[in-house]
Amino acid sequence: MPKMKTRKAAAKRYKLTASGKVKYKKQGLRHILTKKSTKRKRNLRHSGILSAAEQKKARKLLPYG
Repeated sequence: MPKMKTRKAAAKRYKLTASGKVKYKKQGLRHILTKKSTKRKRNLRHSGILSAAEQKKARKLLPYG
């Protein structure tokens, strides 16, 4: 049986934690930062964890992740 291919776009966006959760970088911190509050920008710096329903979809795209 051939190897399964990883979706490279998903591999660049998501990382798996040691407990198996899917981690991602939050969007909205690239440009137009002057109108965003300091608190909002600070919270966007931290990585997010996908919800359970979204994790199932992301795990299918990362077969060896």
